[in-house]
Amino acid sequence: MDCLTATVHFLKTAESYGVDPDRIIACGDSAGGTYTTSVCQELVNRKDIPKIRAQVLIYPFLQALNFNLPSHQKNAFTAFLSRESAVHFILKYLNKDCSMKEAILAGSHVPESMNLKYRKWINPDLIPEIFKLGYKPPLPTSFLPQVHEETKELFETRLSPLLAEDAVVCCLPDTCLITCEHDVLRDDGLLYKKRLEDNNVKVTWYHMKEGFHCALGFFGYGIFSFPSSSKIMNHIVNFVKGY
Repeated sequence: MDCLTATVHFLKTAESYGVDPDRIIACGDSAGGTYTTSVCQELVNRKDIPKIRAQVLIYPFLQALNFNLPSHQKNAFTAFLSRESAVHFILKYLNKDCSMKEAILAGSHVPESMNLKYRKWINPDLIPEIFKLGYKPPLPTSFLPQVHEETKELFETRLSPLLAEDAVVCCLPDTCLITCEHDVLRDDGLLYKKRLEDNNVKVTWYHMKEGFHCALGFFGYGIFSFPSSSKIMNHIVNFVKGY
């Protein structure tokens, strides 16, 4: 809500800051990528303010429905953001009981009807084969109604923007999407890329084969910087220059 309020204010008052209101780009990494995505979705139908020109999404978190996608398995214990810590942070953010973490990791918070409804958008079959090496479908799990009731916020589009309807997605601005191979959230980005493209939104996609979650945070730190940090920054700069 803070991000949405700040964005609306800036769009309304951009000229007083010496900014062209028709050339504003929203950008964020990790949870910031979540906020960028949801803010752009929320503003789709606003007629009283200028349109966001483009959005830059850097390894964003985009859905809390399925934590057993290929990238969740492959990078379950990767540094900076493990599969378990991702769910832990979400529960802490929502001020929920973290003892529900294992149930959510297993998928017990999602009723079968919801799984069926969103399979068209969140499904390992939608991930390109090159990203599925070693993937094993998870074992069936029991639905836990009490966990579902406690965590219904996980399915709101503000937290899981991958669940937005096509009527919203088709109206989104041009998108720069950056994913990293060594990132538990990689497949969130891949699935959203497909959704955007299926809805005729122009997508510029960069995949960092040597990249990892939080890589951008090391940009400019001298010997502590990584090649992927500079590459991500260069891709963003080049994209922004085009607008």
